[in-house]
Amino acid sequence: MSLEIEKLGEMVAQRRGTLGVRAAAKEIGISPATLSRIENGHVPDLVTFAAICKWLGQEPAKFLGMQPSGALDKPVASVHLRKKKTTSIDTATALGAMIIAAQNAMLDRETI
Repeated sequence: MSLEIEKLGEMVAQRRGTLGVRAAAKEIGISPATLSRIENGHVPDLVTFAAICKWLGQEPAKFLGMQPSGALDKPVASVHLRKKKTTSIDTATALGAMIIAAQNAMLDRETI
């Protein structure tokens, strides 16, 4: 099942429920301002995205239309991508997919 990155903010708000923004942000490990921006539709950087996915109980790969790699116990490569007016959702999704593909290729080489 694939999830839409555009629905991330809605999913966060739904999971947060009656829990305050500050309390939820503390649980996730991000600032309340960042949580508020995400709930308002902004795309987070990859580290924040990973923390939110963990808090939501969702595999990050599902938002990218990919199958989970099953390599959750192995080291994870990460990069910070800040949303800028020049970065589209398609670009961010493509970059995320490329990073995951490169990480999986490196993990495959380690198991040979």
